[in-house]
Amino acid sequence: MDDDFRRKVPCTGRLVPDNFKVPEKMTHERFLMRPLTVRDVVKDYDAVMHSRKRIVGVFGDSWPSPDLTFEQDLIDLGWHQKEFQRRTSFAYTLMAPDESKCIGCVYIFPSPKKQYDAAVFFWVTDEEYARGLDGILSSFLLEWITKWPFKNVAFPGRKTPWKEWNSK
Repeated sequence: MDDDFRRKVPCTGRLVPDNFKVPEKMTHERFLMRPLTVRDVVKDYDAVMHSRKRIVGVFGDSWPSPDLTFEQDLIDLGWHQKEFQRRTSFAYTLMAPDESKCIGCVYIFPSPKKQYDAAVFFWVTDEEYARGLDGILSSFLLEWITKWPFKNVAFPGRKTPWKEWNSK
């Protein structure tokens, strides 16, 4: 992922309190959601690059670029894994229920906007988008995020259009 969003989000501490039990595995009939790790790089890279044109803009920037390398993706996944361990942000992979392939990702970052505690981003592969998973995942996440210790969560580029988000 481009560092543009991260540069806008100074993360000086944990996003959630120490006593909050961060969800580790969520199951749905259409997907398995679990923490993203470096072990996922082959499936993640394949999913990202095959759906790149539709994914561009999920974070309001140009990620993933057409020249994203496998090594760059591995570095990103290592970064996400470390942030998850430090509880400063949370990246989840969406796998097919049998874990045969990556079908998307979900990210929870600290918000750069003071009126929000966190910002949630997600994407699904082209194939799953065509099968309606984007809408299913959106509904799932709107409910699921209420179990987190946040007062106000943003969904930039989704619930809040980018033009509005960038003007605040």
